Amino acid sequence: MPRVIAVTGATGFIGRMLVSQLRGAGWSVRLLVRPGSLSSLPSPQTSEIVTGSLEDPVALEQLVDGVYAVIHCAGAVRGSTFEDFSRVNIDGVKQLVRAALNQPNSPRFLSLSSLAAREPQLSHYASSKSMGEQVLADESGDMEWVALRPPAVYGPGDREMLPLFQWMGRGIAPILGEPLARLSLLYVEDLTSAILSWLESGGCRSGVYEITDTQNDGYSWEEVTERVSALLSRRLIRVPLGEPLLRVLAGINLLGARILGYAPMLTPGKVREIRHPDWVGSNRELTAAIGWIPKFSLEDGLHVTMGWGRPDSTN
Repeated sequence: MPRVIAVTGATGFIGRMLVSQLRGAGWSVRLLVRPGSLSSLPSPQTSEIVTGSLEDPVALEQLVDGVYAVIHCAGAVRGSTFEDFSRVNIDGVKQLVRAALNQPNSPRFLSLSSLAAREPQLSHYASSKSMGEQVLADESGDMEWVALRPPAVYGPGDREMLPLFQWMGRGIAPILGEPLARLSLLYVEDLTSAILSWLESGGCRSGVYEITDTQNDGYSWEEVTERVSALLSRRLIRVPLGEPLLRVLAGINLLGARILGYAPMLTPGKVREIRHPDWVGSNRELTAAIGWIPKFSLEDGLHVTMGWGRPDSTN
């Protein structure tokens, strides 16, 4: 059996961890890397590199040539228009699937989606992730495919959740959601271990699978604050950020992005995501399919990420 895995998004937060885990497990890795991102690859670099983008059919054919599986980690998470997200999250999936299907023996295919795809009406990002899943289902033919829906993923190297945890480290806990809202979280190494479990499982039913950490019923914002407070052995000041304030901040950020030309994270759509009351995922179907179970609690993950506390057990 070929032991080569094609990976997109290898220079990103999740992709870097995944490539390291794949190498450690004995897989050979072939990476699709844009020319401008070559300097972002970790050193020493022992993977095979294909220089190009998801819009380059020649590069995609080289990427998937003879591989055992394709893992599509590349994704657009920042932007102000639907097109900012659709180029990677929809069109990129379609082009990569078509390249895989051109192989004499179609590889297995795993695409990183998002729990946000469960509520596509909330934002351009959520809609693009949902449509990317549909493209994968419609275009894949007989190829085995899986779309994983992680919640908010954090860990060393993350930039999206880091500001929140940094404020908590300073003793201030921003409360972004409603009091009764609940959300799941996922430490990055649990996500990559699930991908490795899928590779080593030998096959499972094609479909969309949610994934989360050891807390099956998720967390309220108050519970997250209490756990961080216990890790830090200090009381945190709660600062509720209501929807009107978040909307104002998102509007200002969106205007600044249009003037200065950067891709914004906080937008009106992102505010709708943040304020949604139910972002609790479930591992039930994924565990039944491949036998994977998470290892990291929130305390374990924050201990590794932020250096907080002394968990009773280490991983």
